[in-house]
Amino acid sequence: MEKCQVGLIGLAVMGQNLALNMESKGISVAVYNRTPSRTERFVEGRAGGKHIEPAYSPEELVDILERPRRIILMVKAGWAVDQVLNQLMPLLEPGDVVVDGGNSFFQDTERRIKELEGKGISFLGTGISGGEEGALKGPSIMPGGSRRAYELMEPIFEAIAAKAKDGAPCVAYLGPGGAGHYVKMVHNGIEYGDMQLIAEAYDLLRRGLGMEAEEIGRVFSEWSRGELSSFLMEITVEIFRRRDDETGLPLIDLILDRAGQKGTGRWTSQNALDLGVPTPTINAAVEARITSAYKEERVRASELLGGPDSRYRGDADALVRNIREALYASKVCTYAQGMSLLRAASGKYGYDLDLATVARIWRAGCIIRADFLDDVSRAFSRDPDLPNLLLDPHFRKEVRARQEGWRRTVCTAAKLGVPVPATAASLAYYDSYRSERLPANLIQAQRDYFGAHTYERVDREGTFHTEWREL
Repeated sequence: MEKCQVGLIGLAVMGQNLALNMESKGISVAVYNRTPSRTERFVEGRAGGKHIEPAYSPEELVDILERPRRIILMVKAGWAVDQVLNQLMPLLEPGDVVVDGGNSFFQDTERRIKELEGKGISFLGTGISGGEEGALKGPSIMPGGSRRAYELMEPIFEAIAAKAKDGAPCVAYLGPGGAGHYVKMVHNGIEYGDMQLIAEAYDLLRRGLGMEAEEIGRVFSEWSRGELSSFLMEITVEIFRRRDDETGLPLIDLILDRAGQKGTGRWTSQNALDLGVPTPTINAAVEARITSAYKEERVRASELLGGPDSRYRGDADALVRNIREALYASKVCTYAQGMSLLRAASGKYGYDLDLATVARIWRAGCIIRADFLDDVSRAFSRDPDLPNLLLDPHFRKEVRARQEGWRRTVCTAAKLGVPVPATAASLAYYDSYRSERLPANLIQAQRDYFGAHTYERVDREGTFHTEWREL
């Protein structure tokens, strides 16, 4: 039997779709799942008649692959990855390549790279974004780790990756170590922020203006044809149009307001705190999901805690325009925070990330894909050392043009008692970043008062301490 070019372990829907994607591009694939029945169902069902070879043990999988072997893991992040690696290691040879295509924590990837390189095995921690459809039709692929491993995987990655409007494949080698999974983590943090901002816009239209789902869908459809054009906006429009098969009611109105999360957004916030990078929009989005989980408490609180009438009595069309402007400006802040975090991590961990390239490979295939990303990529191409996206001339102009509507939106939400934590956090981030002087001088004085932590002065160099009171 002719050897297969690549092996794939893990046949949940993402793994199946990625295997079918590779096969459709003329790449021969061997597949293995620890549950034999799942392998059987796949090769007899969706993979029937295709050049996809089943394997029913790690040994069989390794045996039917051409050398150097290339194996992609599509298993759950965490212990499952380590378990599979422990099974594979005795079977592989120096020069073989293992790709972790799951949502692994970047520090786990760093550890695995060191362990495998010690045995001569090349490892790639690879973020793959696009969901089930992306895996099948073309995802955004974010590899990091061994450059040699990337060179061996590059033809396969470029064949299966999404293609941007200019035809460029949405994949690139990002850097050593856990660079790939780090970039994917920040991608997901930005995704959290973007989704929360869209949800807050919906909530203001719903509660503030009393709009029904169908009308909100029309508003979002108009927005998605302009500067807010994105995958998330597209699917949001479809969501508002869908009606429940049984009741005929808008399905969105029947979905429980309790959001789940798998942890990547929280990882982003936690690591940003570790690196000292402000990411308030992303943090607010994470906290909003956590708050949503307290459904029973919120129901009780709604009966006991008072608030204003949430119905807006002013110019409805003007409020819709303001919300659109606030959504765009806040979106810029979300990306500004994410890209600033990538810059800090690049220096801290030695990734040497090219932020223009990162934005470029997010233009298609991934969940945050948007026309907007062309502007982000151009911003970092113009100035690779740009410290913050808000300082780019294009975005500086665009945000300034929307600033009045942004502020009115946050003020209106506060008056109506409609929570917009991510939108408000974005505005506060913008105002903090543009402030020459912040009240941190008072905080330093307080710290020196109660803990003798010292402070610096604006009028001369050095470190100072004041005896604020007699003991």
